[in-house]
Amino acid sequence: MREFEEGIGNPFDTPVPGQSLTDTPGNYPWEHSPLITDPEQATEFIWDRLHKPEFAEQVIAMLDAGIPVEALGRVILFGGFVEGKFSPDVAFLIAQPVMEMIASMGVAAGVEKFRMSISDLTNNKQMTEIIKIKQEKEEFEKIAKGVKQDIKKVKTEDKGLMTKPEEAE
Repeated sequence: MREFEEGIGNPFDTPVPGQSLTDTPGNYPWEHSPLITDPEQATEFIWDRLHKPEFAEQVIAMLDAGIPVEALGRVILFGGFVEGKFSPDVAFLIAQPVMEMIASMGVAAGVEKFRMSISDLTNNKQMTEIIKIKQEKEEFEKIAKGVKQDIKKVKTEDKGLMTKPEEAE
C-alpha cells in the first residue's frame, strides 16, 4: 500500500527543466553500451526469458485476457532497452521474431482467440459496445432532426397575441 502513497508528495518536488543536462552522464543503464549487440543473441536472450515458467504463465494469461501480441512485444522490447540489454536498433530488428515467439506461445498454450495487433478489433467487447452506441446516436440524431423540423413548422404556424393579423385574400 505504501507504493501508492509515494506519488502524493510535494508537487514542486520535480526536476527543473534542463536538469538532465546537468546530471552526471551514465546514471541509467541505457546510457551505457548495450550488453547485447547481436540481434540473434538478443533474440535468444528473449526466448530464454519468455520460457521461464513464471514469465510464460503471465504472457499466456495476458494473451487470454485480450492483450494484443504487438503490445506485449513492444513492452518486452522497450524493457530490454531500458535495462540496457540491447539498443533501440537491435530492438527494432528483433521485433518481428519476438512477436512471433509470443504468438506461438499463445497457440501452443491453446489460447483460442488472441489479438495480433493493437488495431485488431476482432474480439474486443468494448469496441462492439462503442459501435453500438454510435449506431444508436445516429438513430437518435435522425429522430432529433425530424423533431426539429416539426418544431419549425409549429413555430411558423404559431400566432402570438401581438402578431400582425393576416389580411383577408
